[in-house]
Amino acid sequence: MKLKYLILLVMPILVSACKHNSVTISGKLEKPVRGEYVVLSEIGPLSLKPVDSVKLDSDGRFSFKREVAMPTFFVLRTTRQSFITLLLEPGDKLSLSADYNSLNLPESVTGSDGSRKMLEYNKVLKSTIDKIRGLSDVYSQNADSKNLPSVMRTIDSTAGVYVKELNSYTKKYIDDNIKSMVSVVALYQVVAPRVYVMSPAEDMPWFLKVDSSMMKLYPNSVTIKAFHEQIQTLIEQVSREKGKQALEAPGAEAPEIELPSPSGSMIKLSSTRGKYVLVDFWASWCGPCRKENPNLVKAYNLYKNKGFQIFQVSLDKTREDWVKGIEQDNLSQWIHVSDLKYWNSMVVPLYKIESIPFNLLLDKDGRVLASNLRGEKLQSTLAEILK
Repeated sequence: MKLKYLILLVMPILVSACKHNSVTISGKLEKPVRGEYVVLSEIGPLSLKPVDSVKLDSDGRFSFKREVAMPTFFVLRTTRQSFITLLLEPGDKLSLSADYNSLNLPESVTGSDGSRKMLEYNKVLKSTIDKIRGLSDVYSQNADSKNLPSVMRTIDSTAGVYVKELNSYTKKYIDDNIKSMVSVVALYQVVAPRVYVMSPAEDMPWFLKVDSSMMKLYPNSVTIKAFHEQIQTLIEQVSREKGKQALEAPGAEAPEIELPSPSGSMIKLSSTRGKYVLVDFWASWCGPCRKENPNLVKAYNLYKNKGFQIFQVSLDKTREDWVKGIEQDNLSQWIHVSDLKYWNSMVVPLYKIESIPFNLLLDKDGRVLASNLRGEKLQSTLAEILK
């Protein structure tokens, strides 16, 4: 859900620098390591390309000059852990003061509005991350307590408040900087692995307004072109996911399926009305599906006399493999259908299937009761419904 090159922008960020399509980056590093290099790299749509390097002397001073036609992202690095992301525009004259081992926490940055704004956001981001990390101390203090479940709920709730506050701040930050590429960076910030501040599903209006603004301002930027393509992908993913959620929502009516059985006769899903039906999508080539099949056999034997049916749809490629899988796993007692078109099966887009095994439990009217029931979850759900 993110641009590859933006992984770098999610990390602690910073600064930049001249007019007439040139920028300068200079600075002084405290505690420099004599003879080591400061490396400047340019961030492209799919790569981080080193473009220059300077060997430090004892006083820790360095300077770079680059030609840029439009706002450009750079990374300034001293060590693997010590680096800072810069947004430089034509005419910027960036001056940086920082510790050699902590470029991401500079003492001062001047001469680059874009880099300054990134630093401004990064301070708020770091504050939120520090507060969330502080909650781990609360967990440690209560790890052996009988009240740990209650403490965990409080920790989760508090962390949620912190993220929500940062989400609100980020939206305002984007609105205030909608004409700057810093708004692109703000969309992809994280507070923990895979925990994003902005969610495409919930915050799509901000993704769209940034995309619209950037395409108007910088239509020829390879970075913005790549960003625009990613937004189009996000739109499709969000639309598909919302459709899938609607399909799996309790009360949703399962779309009709009419496909051939192994004998060649056409069977409709609607022919099972009046029974509780597990619509299960599988294939003989799917290892996890085959491992789950014994659980289906167990469920069917327990509840077949209580109004329970299984309507199993295969994504197999050949009839031979399909029938062999049915026989080997002892599945012949319930309904089987397939058009033998693998992932090109008509049920894949109809049920928005992204992986198998996948199933839906339907009531007697063909409406969804639950989804993705496997193992003991399937057994306990059926036990509750078919007491």
